[in-house]
Amino acid sequence: MKETNLCPCGSGKTYETCCESYHKNHNAPTAEALMRSRYAAFVFGLADYLFETTHPSNRTKNLKEEIAFTCKGVAWTGLEVMEKWQGGESDKVGKVSFRASFIQEGKNGLHVEHSRFKRFGKAWMYVDGEVKG
Repeated sequence: MKETNLCPCGSGKTYETCCESYHKNHNAPTAEALMRSRYAAFVFGLADYLFETTHPSNRTKNLKEEIAFTCKGVAWTGLEVMEKWQGGESDKVGKVSFRASFIQEGKNGLHVEHSRFKRFGKAWMYVDGEVKG
């Protein structure tokens, strides 16, 4: 398997067998799967998906534009899931802590976040995150 075919979320699977179906159908089965698919969406610049998988209570007026701006200005280079709490297929809430490396304006950076997720209907949604770095 070519490395270029691997999903950027770090699962070790191809994009086609990993996050692509989530991006098309918004059907991530767990909070971690949603978090990974959102990371991949940032890599690919899928602002609509990122907006639509943000919990409606946290969709600000300019959120889609802010997401698009971030997608254009940051090159995401790696993801490491550090810890998860609940967020399984039968849970209603979940938390995922992760580290995402990036390059912005030619400089390497690290985004460390403790994210909260909640179901909205049957779908997992990103609520918010506490950024550590």
